[in-house]
Amino acid sequence: MRILVLGFTGYLGAHVVERLRSLPGALVLGGGRSAAADLEVDLARVRPEQLAKAIASAAPDTVVNCAGATGGDAVTLAEVNARGPAVLCAALREAAPAARLVHLGSAAEYGPGTPGTPVTESAATHPVGPYGATKLAGTVAVTASGLDAVVLRVGNPVGPGAPPSGLPGRIAALLREAGPGPEEVLRFGDLSAHRDFVDVRDVARAAALAATAPGPLPPVLNIGAGRAVPVRDLVRGLADLAGFQGRIEETTAGSARSAPVSWQCSDINAAERALGWRPAHTLDDALAALWEGGRTP
Repeated sequence: MRILVLGFTGYLGAHVVERLRSLPGALVLGGGRSAAADLEVDLARVRPEQLAKAIASAAPDTVVNCAGATGGDAVTLAEVNARGPAVLCAALREAAPAARLVHLGSAAEYGPGTPGTPVTESAATHPVGPYGATKLAGTVAVTASGLDAVVLRVGNPVGPGAPPSGLPGRIAALLREAGPGPEEVLRFGDLSAHRDFVDVRDVARAAALAATAPGPLPPVLNIGAGRAVPVRDLVRGLADLAGFQGRIEETTAGSARSAPVSWQCSDINAAERALGWRPAHTLDDALAALWEGGRTP
């Protein structure tokens, strides 16, 4: 099986590639802007006909799209998260219409959740900012493409290699910089929001299962831990792993992206039915792997 992974050098993409390469008989090709890519492509810029030619030469049985932007202005987010999947679908319809497409979406597409009620794939989508809105636009492009496609709506990934651009990686970096001293003070915004944190290795396993599952899949599947955890618990868990003895202070202000969404949790039963997938790692597992992965030997 020939599997093309777009965004293969990113946080999610690197884990997906590692998982796919462990499958017997899988030939995994990397696509992206890196000079090391088997298929050099920038989904934010490439024309559909150019991408179709490149995909035809790669002849993939499956394409996993891990390319995406989590930060930047609205134009950048739209180019990568909305235009990118639309161009990819157009190219696949021309060059490899029988290929399976697995696209990584985001739970941010749902918008604010109702405390105590995990959201199912049939729930209405109400993203509150450019990130969630552009990810939703990408999902619509995929689900309306007519291809053999599935969108994995991923919760908040955490685990080994988490970049400082995301909350878990940023907190770990701040704790490493601060050191364990009792005089240290770390200041954050409001940490009371609840999020569905899922181990990045479980996300990669879900992508591999979706890439290789026989027959058609539901158009959208939630991939999360299935439980809402206060962000405060994540910070405290990493602080304990770091041996941090200082003070953690919170302000009343949250981030512009997360403040309007105080609670998020995904119902993951459909993924179990369609893929036989359940998360294998706990949040403690993910935090331990994140912390240990960044230690200096």
